[in-house]
Amino acid sequence: MAREVREQRIKTNGIWLNVAEKGDNGGPLVLLLHGFPETWFSWRHQIDFLSSHGYHVVAPDLRGYADSDSPPSHESYTVSHLVADVIGLLDHYGTAQAFVAGHDWGATIGWSLCLFRPDLVKGFISLSVPYFPRHPNLKPLEFFKSFGDGLYISQFQKPGRAEAAFAKHDILTVIKKFLLTTRTDYLVAPPDTEIINDLEIPSTIPDWITDDELQVYADKFQKSGFTGPLNYYRAMDLNWEIMAPWQDSKIVVPTMFIFGDKDNGNEGEHGKMQYVKGEMFKSLVPNLEIIVIEDGHHYIQQEKSKRVSEEMLSFFNKLGNTSE
Repeated sequence: MAREVREQRIKTNGIWLNVAEKGDNGGPLVLLLHGFPETWFSWRHQIDFLSSHGYHVVAPDLRGYADSDSPPSHESYTVSHLVADVIGLLDHYGTAQAFVAGHDWGATIGWSLCLFRPDLVKGFISLSVPYFPRHPNLKPLEFFKSFGDGLYISQFQKPGRAEAAFAKHDILTVIKKFLLTTRTDYLVAPPDTEIINDLEIPSTIPDWITDDELQVYADKFQKSGFTGPLNYYRAMDLNWEIMAPWQDSKIVVPTMFIFGDKDNGNEGEHGKMQYVKGEMFKSLVPNLEIIVIEDGHHYIQQEKSKRVSEEMLSFFNKLGNTSE
């Protein structure tokens, strides 16, 4: 079904993004933002489902990924750049408001869009990554030091380190190690171990993805490499500085948060599950609906595609099918 998707390159915010789309151009616009290490293809099930219900679905390869431009410096991957990319796409399609969904880093972009330009977002769905408040004094990389050098985010910081570790495996293996992980910790490797070496591949491929689909990702990353995607992590402290004016701001856009009960980072006293079920998240996102999917892991829109697609459709329909 994904073969019916139309792809084109669109100029936005000074770069070219490859964009996949499907559905009637007159339908309400839904913008889908992928995460690491993925491409627009991670939304293939939702693209088919939502477009079949009257929506005009648009899913870019984010900057640094696949067939989109990949600026070399991590300073070109801040939330300011990423949100501006999205706003440029909305301008291209000429819509006053859109429905937006983001997974992983796409969720972070979506949360930031809701803060910067809530007027553009009719409703937002975040998958796997909740909205976390900005610490007033502690930069992210200082905070992450508490996990030790084994934390994947820390290992992604030094230019070339993760790229070299990944290069010791074939690209398909790297993709499998991330997409098929069932770990519920914060992805922390043992001492003197690279996280890519610590991640394991299941003995059998789960039934929610095929070898051919995994190869689609591998082919794209074989061509584009991983530096662009890793630059998102290398800009995290810059994002902290950029977000200072929005300290203690709330998300006012109608929002749904979908995540699996076995997502990575869920476990423990300071895990994601406790935060999502606590009062702080709800106070920062007052117009919030939370969906917890049983036996769901991190790449939830692929693993539990039918449930996620149905929840998304219900949420968007509830907010109204016509653009303002």
